[in-house]
Parts: sequence; C-alpha cells; structure tokens
Amino acid sequence: MSIASLRHALPRFVVATLLASATLAGCTKVGTSGSDPANGGVDGRHPWTKPHVLRIGLQVTPNTLDPLLASNTTENMIARLMFDDLVSIDETGKNEVPILARVVPTLANGGISKDGLTITYHLRTNVKWHDGVPFTSKDVKFTWSAILNKKNNVITQTGYNLVSAVNTPDAATVVFHMKHIFAPVIDTLFGESDDPFNIVPEHILGPLQSINVAAFNSSPIGTGPFKFKDWIRGDHLTLVRNDDYFLGKPKLEQITLKFVPDENTELNQLRTHDLDWQYQASPQEYKDLKTLTDITTILSVQNQYLRVQINTKRKPLDDVRVRQALAYGMDRQKLVDSLTFGSAVVADQDLPPFMWAHAPNVMQYPHDVAKAKALLAAAGYAPGPDGIMVRQGQKLALEIVTNTSNATRRAAVVQIQSMLHDIGVELDVKTYQGALLFATMGQGGILQNGKFDLAVTGWVAGIDPDQSSIFMCNAQPPNGNNETHYCTPQMDAAETAAITHFDRATRQRAYADIETQLARDLPQIPIWWPRQAQPINPDFKHFTPNPVTESWNAYTWDI
Repeated sequence: MSIASLRHALPRFVVATLLASATLAGCTKVGTSGSDPANGGVDGRHPWTKPHVLRIGLQVTPNTLDPLLASNTTENMIARLMFDDLVSIDETGKNEVPILARVVPTLANGGISKDGLTITYHLRTNVKWHDGVPFTSKDVKFTWSAILNKKNNVITQTGYNLVSAVNTPDAATVVFHMKHIFAPVIDTLFGESDDPFNIVPEHILGPLQSINVAAFNSSPIGTGPFKFKDWIRGDHLTLVRNDDYFLGKPKLEQITLKFVPDENTELNQLRTHDLDWQYQASPQEYKDLKTLTDITTILSVQNQYLRVQINTKRKPLDDVRVRQALAYGMDRQKLVDSLTFGSAVVADQDLPPFMWAHAPNVMQYPHDVAKAKALLAAAGYAPGPDGIMVRQGQKLALEIVTNTSNATRRAAVVQIQSMLHDIGVELDVKTYQGALLFATMGQGGILQNGKFDLAVTGWVAGIDPDQSSIFMCNAQPPNGNNETHYCTPQMDAAETAAITHFDRATRQRAYADIETQLARDLPQIPIWWPRQAQPINPDFKHFTPNPVTESWNAYTWDI
C-alpha cells in the first residue's frame, strides 16, 4: 500500500517531489475514459453503468464474512462494507476519523491518560445493528474478549493482548486499561492496523463458546453502510443499502461482489463492462490497464510491499548466510522492470519512504551472483555436476509458494526460480488458492502452518509503522503473523521500544534499529513497494482509498 522509493532509478530531488505530491494526493489517476457517456447512459452515465449498483471483481473468495476471522485484505475490505471501526483514517493517511467513536482519543483531549495506560472512547448514540438492536459499549468489550478467546480462529491478538481490562461505565463509554504503553493503540484497537478488526454484536455472538462455525459467519449482522443479502458460494455476494446508517444514508443501493479467481478473466470483464471495479489489480496487469479506454486506473498510496518470506525454522534457511545468498541471487530491479511496468520500484526494507519511520541507510543486496556463491561456499556448499549446490550429499533444493490468482506473483516465482538456479539453488514452484494460502492456522493455512520454504506474498500494513505482529517472537502463529518464525532478543527489544513510547524521535531510532536488524538477518527479502492499481468505471464516484483499506468511506460512494 505504499509509494515507493525511487532512489535506484531517479535523482533524489525528483524522488522527493514525487513522494511529496503522491502523499498529499493520496492516490493518482493514471488513465481516464475516452468515450462519451451520453450515448444510451442514464443522467450522463455510460450506457453500461447500472445507476447506484456497484459491481466489484474479487480474485480471492472469502472463507468468512465475520471480520474477526478475516485473514486477508479481501475479507477485510468486504467486512468494512458491513461493519465499522472505532476510528479510521482519511485518504491522505494523516488525519484520523472517528467512526463508531464520537471523537478520536488523544493526550490533548484526555482520551489518552497522561501515563498512556488508559484509553477512553465516547461512542455515538445513534448507531443500530442491522437487526435494529442498539449498538453499545458492551459490543466493544465483547469484541475485545472474542479476539482474546483462544477458541476463536483470529489471525492475531497483537495489541488487544496488551489490554488488561475493559470497563463500560455506561452504554456510550468504553475504557481500555493497558498493561503498558502501546504507541499504536488508537490505530490498532479497532482502528486501521495491519490486521483491522471491526466491532461485532454481543447479542448475537456473546452466547457462543466459539465463533468459528457460527451461522453469523455466512449471514452477518453489522452496523455498516451495507447489509448482507445473499452469498452464492463461488459466484457472488450481494449487499444492499442500510438506509439507517448513522453517518448518512449511503448513495449506492446495492453492491455485487463477483468472485473471479483468474485475473485475465477479470480484465476481460472490465473490457466488457461487467465490472465497475477490479479490486487490487496486480502490477503485471497494469501494463494492459494503461491501454484501456473507458477505464480509470487509480494508483493508491499504501503501506505495502511485495516480499519473499523465508521460513527460518527450516534447514538450511536457518543459516543467515544462505538467506543472504538468496538476496544477492535475486535481481530485484529486473523483477520490478519486467513485472510492474511503472507502478512500483525496488524496496530495500518493509517501511516505504512516505512513512516517517522509513530508515534511510540499511544494508543493500544488489544482484551479485559471485557474492551469493561465496556465501553458499562459506555455508559448506559446493557445485554439483548439474551446477546445483550440494552439502553432505544433499542438494540445495527449496520449495517456493504463492497464490494462484495473482498473475504477477506467478510470473515472479518463475523468474526467481531462474535467478536462483544461476547461483546453484533448485526451486520447486507450488501455487495455492489464496483462500488456503492465507488462511488462519486453525483453517489449515499454508503460511500460518509453516508449510513452505520460500513464499512470494504481499504485506499490507496499518497506518502506524508497527510491524511487531510479524517480527516479534510472541507473534508466531497462531498468535500473530510471524510466519517466518524469526525470533531474536534484539528484535524483541527494538520492537518493544518502538511501541512503548509516544514520542516520534524515540520511535524513529527504534525503527532504524529494527530495519538494520532485518536487513542483516533477512527473515524476508523485500522486492518492491507498489502503488496499488485500482481500475474502475469512471462513473464510480467518491472512491478515495486510504492507505489501509479502500472501503473506509463506502457510504459516500456512488455510480
């Protein structure tokens, strides 16, 4: 979800100009319709547009509609159409926006206590669940307890497990008592975090010992701008307008989410105008999108990167020299040039340059076959008869996985396979449906269960730079997203420093330390920072994604 650093391709003054303009704008239009909507359209719309009915194409079919069980960005985006957060953030990524909360808690307004340990939310009093039951502080407290319930297959408890108690002095007030200072608290507790959770109804889910198999998961009741209508598995999901939405009556009457597991099919449906929005098109498709008439492609600013995750628990990947050899063996500039077509640039770390915590000087891994082979030699490997490295009679053979639906990632693993062959590493490519690859540990997820050596995946983070949920020891599945099983006392100490201080300077120093350690130890290899391509019907109005999710302001959308 990020603007990328262009230091490898452009002079610094050009980089600064581009980053500044993109950050201020929030998103960039890179293509516009070239046709006249007057022919056969309604009220100036194009003839293929269905007034007030939005058709969205999704590659990943959801496993659940319960926001607490969501495990990927698609499920999170869908959830935000039906459910709400306490606090969101606007399209610039700079201004927090109260949603179910009436005001955003701060140190200045007393919502955050002086010691940073008490967070008080004053809730809106005009909110109802889709079944007419009033929303209250009890729903917030229950949702927090459900996230911590070990019987529930939530993907992470990061942040929520730092709350010692939740008080509800009245229906419109909820108070979180923290075990210690947690700097990202407002953007984490029902805010725009890397794993955003929405509030769910206590009166429906409260009596259940576990929410994992609740009927609610396939026919949910939320507070959001749209209500669940039907879910035809493998085909589509239909949502209808919530006329009583507390932030105002939504302009769209209906949203139809179509499940199209193949990106080329999605592209064809854009061409034939059977879709109004293709959710998160891959960079490889961006080349074709730029040539389409009657489609506007928005490049949205996000805290996101493409990476190669490394399962450091498996041999020989537990040897940092092998991991570093893999990094030198990958020609990331070639991957960017051949696969993103101008929508992304090479990344040297997980935090993109538009974020205040980006570290300016970290260890670099330019493509260097000789250095890669030297590292493997130092790790005890020697070339075999076929050129593949061998140690103690064992070939250096690894498995690399990615999701079937993403054309760019499929192409990336093939190129990486070829690049690593040049340094003597044999790669076996395996692809999975996204619903299985990204599923929670309890749902049999490939990544969460560590059933991989290398994985080409994206990471979409929250608006705060906090990445403790993927790098701290206590965040290994099922307690978080540390799927690489990277664990060191030094990293835990740096991450702890970053999240236990509110002042920016202290946090910046901590993130500089974190990025230094990550560049040295390489639990993952960052490939590029993308700007997320979102191809839409030009009649689709008020689509202004924030840096975490596209559907934060869906009640304002229209077509």
